[in-house]
Amino acid sequence: MKKRKSILITGATSGVGYALTKRLLKNGYEVWATGRASNVLQELQNEGAHTVQADLAEEESIEFLMAHVGQPDVVIFSAGVGTFAFAHDATDEAIRSMMDVNVIAPMQLTKRLLPNMMERRSGHLIYLGSQAGKVATPKASIYAASKHAIIGYTNALRMEVAPFGIHVTTVNPGPIDTPFLDLADETGNYRTSLSKHLLTVDTVVDAIIQVIDKPVRDVNLPWYMGVTSKLHAVAPTLVERLGRKFFLKK
Repeated sequence: MKKRKSILITGATSGVGYALTKRLLKNGYEVWATGRASNVLQELQNEGAHTVQADLAEEESIEFLMAHVGQPDVVIFSAGVGTFAFAHDATDEAIRSMMDVNVIAPMQLTKRLLPNMMERRSGHLIYLGSQAGKVATPKASIYAASKHAIIGYTNALRMEVAPFGIHVTTVNPGPIDTPFLDLADETGNYRTSLSKHLLTVDTVVDAIIQVIDKPVRDVNLPWYMGVTSKLHAVAPTLVERLGRKFFLKK
């Protein structure tokens, strides 16, 4: 009988993480869900998830989480925060929050998870990156920097852990139709500019579930944004000129 995979999901109380947790529970996986919203964690617990309330921006919470989750087969890093503003308008608090949650916390958690995975020579680490980490846009400089950091980190990590049978996947979606956009951009301009290109939560969840059993290096959503990132690599000035006009239009 095939062993039921144990999956740890960060950011499980909202957006993609929440929808993914519910889908994985429905599909029969053993799920450990962590997040900050206690009421949502209780709901997920009632549906069969193991839950740990934790704010991963705090190192103490990471240690607390590690003490409770055991040895997951798959870890999905979906926790993330964002504030869209011009670089000169970004508050110190917003800068610190994005780097703590989007970059430092996944790295700290990965560091603690790896020794056991390396010892048993198996495991799968899935990081929710962003197309912003490949092609930055105006008013997303800090957020793009945080996702660019994760992509760079996973590119190196993938080579380090390959000899131990550990897979590393980044899922890089474009903008997703979740409350994240409304919290990140109070003006609503970002949502309006990208209204025709917003991904559904289900599209992202489907992609993540697909790579759990069939690990790949990375996934770009939608597919044509992967083409844009390749074009940016060879013609950055052109892409930035077009992108600047698109995102800064009135």
